[in-house]
Amino acid sequence: MNYKLKRFQKIFTAYQQKFGLNGYKVYFKYETINDSFASIVIDQDGLVATARLNSSLPDKDKPFQNIHGSAKHEAIHLLVGRFSDYSQSRYITRSDVTEAEEELVRRLEQLIPDIKGLNHPSQ
Repeated sequence: MNYKLKRFQKIFTAYQQKFGLNGYKVYFKYETINDSFASIVIDQDGLVATARLNSSLPDKDKPFQNIHGSAKHEAIHLLVGRFSDYSQSRYITRSDVTEAEEELVRRLEQLIPDIKGLNHPSQ
């Protein structure tokens, strides 16, 4: 396996775990992608995703490749993927969207640190 893909996979997987998205089976590919450093395709119903890292960057783009940033970016797409899927579905209910929103907010509560220096009601 290519060392760039290994690094991409390791970083993506760390963010996947941090975001609590362990129910997804993620496959990784190192292949040509047009106009992108990386991408992800998500099968929300099957909880399967394929994250791809571009193997054929043009020379002009190579200095700007950021594997860590790309892996994090694609993991965030996985985090919000349910919303994306719902936005394209014809038979979605308001309750489905509310549930997905609450799930995302609860995950973000755990991920976003408190602002230091502000007192919490319990203090």
